[in-house]
Amino acid sequence: RHSRLFVVCDLVLEETPPGGRGGQGDDRDNRRHRLALVGIVANPAASKDIRRLVAQGRVVPDWEKVNIVRRALLGLQSVGVDRVLAMPDSSHLVQRAADDPHLSVEVELLRMTALFNEGDTVRAAAAMADEGVNCVITLGGDGTNRAVAKGSRDMAMVAISTGTNNVFPVMVEGTTAGMAAGLVASGTVPMEDATVRSKTLAVMVDGEDRDIALVDVALSKERFVATRAIWDMNTIYEVFLTRAEPSSIGLSSIGARLEAVSLTDGGGLHYRIADLRQEEEEGRPHPNPPPEGEGTKDSEAEIYVRAPIAPGSVPVVGIESWQRLADGQRVTVEQRHSTVALDGERSFSVNPDNLLEIEVRRDGPPVVSVDAALRHAAAAGVFRV
Repeated sequence: RHSRLFVVCDLVLEETPPGGRGGQGDDRDNRRHRLALVGIVANPAASKDIRRLVAQGRVVPDWEKVNIVRRALLGLQSVGVDRVLAMPDSSHLVQRAADDPHLSVEVELLRMTALFNEGDTVRAAAAMADEGVNCVITLGGDGTNRAVAKGSRDMAMVAISTGTNNVFPVMVEGTTAGMAAGLVASGTVPMEDATVRSKTLAVMVDGEDRDIALVDVALSKERFVATRAIWDMNTIYEVFLTRAEPSSIGLSSIGARLEAVSLTDGGGLHYRIADLRQEEEEGRPHPNPPPEGEGTKDSEAEIYVRAPIAPGSVPVVGIESWQRLADGQRVTVEQRHSTVALDGERSFSVNPDNLLEIEVRRDGPPVVSVDAALRHAAAAGVFRV
C-alpha cells in the first residue's frame, strides 16, 4: 500500500431518543457517529529543494513527517474520527504513520495511479471532494496547499508547515491539528466559527484563466522554469501578494515592510523590485545607498526595506513602486520575456506577445484556525467526560 495523505472520516452526531439504547448514559454518550469526511495530504518532497543548498532552510525528514501524521491521526481518533482515506506518495508516509498499536483509525488508500508529482495532489483533492470530504489536513508548503486548492476550493484546510518560506501553512502541533480537523469535519464546531475563506491570485494569459496562487505571484527575468524554486532575488522584478505578514520569510515579508496584509484583510499588495543590475550597468551611484554589502543600490528605488528573504538572509531590498490592491482588482503586467512563479515555484513562461493579468479574488479554500476550533469546542463542553 502506498500513501500520500488523505483522511476521510465521517462523524455524524445524532441524538438518540430519550432513554437511548437500553437507557445507557446521557445524551452525549448516546450520540451515534455518522461518517465525518476528513482529508490529509502529506508531501514527502516538501523542504527538500535547492534552497537547502543556497540558504539556511530547514530540512524536515520523512521520519518527522511520519510522526506528525501519526499525531494528527491520534488527534482525529480522540474526537471520534475512525476512518482515513490516504493518497499514495513515494515515501508511504501515512502507512508508516498508521503502524502504531495505539491507533484504531481505519486507514484506506485512495484508488488512483500515482505519478508522484504535483498532479497527484490536484487529482486526489478533486477525488476527495467528490467523495464528500469537507476538511483536509495538509503537510507541506505553500505549493502543496496550492495544489490542493486547484483540486478543490470547497474543503476546509488545516495546513501544517513542513516546507520553506511558508505563509499559508503554519507551525502547529499535529495532535491539535487533527483534533481541530475532526471537530470541523463532524460539524461539532460550525465551519463559520473556525474558518476564514482564503484569497487567491488569479493568473490570466491572453484573457483566459491560466493558474492560481494562494500567497504570491512573482515575475522572474529568467526565461526558463529550470529548478522551479525561487532562490535568487536578483531575478525577481515584480510581485503580487494576497498576504504580507511581518513575521513571514520571503516575498511576503518584503511586502509587509510596505504595508501588512493578513488573511482576513481584503485585497492584497503589488510591488516592483528595483532592477538590481541597473546601477552597475549605467554607473549611477544612489544619493543615499543602503549599507555597504547589505543589498543592492539602485537609482530607480523609491524606498529601501530590510526583510528576511530566506532563512538566515536579511538583506536590504530596493522597491521601485508599490500599491495596495482591492478584492477584484486586476493588474496588467508589462509584456516581456519572463517566467511566472506561483507560491515560490516557477511554473510557466510568457513572451512579449502574451497579455498577462493578475487579479486578487476572495475565492480560495476555507482555512481552519486550530485555536478557534479548539476554543469553541472547549467553551461548548465538548471535551468534558
